[in-house]
Amino acid sequence: MCQHQPPCPTADSADRESARLVAHHPEQGWSLLCNGVLLFEDTGELLPDGRVIAPHRPLGAGRVVTAA
Repeated sequence: MCQHQPPCPTADSADRESARLVAHHPEQGWSLLCNGVLLFEDTGELLPDGRVIAPHRPLGAGRVVTAA
């Protein structure tokens, strides 16, 4: 699929989010990467084979999570 040199990481690669943008729609909250991954602004992903990657946004700096 990718024609870039060097080629973009595949959708199965751990660094898949570093593939080049093909389409960017910030008003809708998503971007399409060269490897076919749909990347959402909440950091969730939809892979070309239909698998869903849950949002993985890190906690803000200095934020502490405590048990209730």
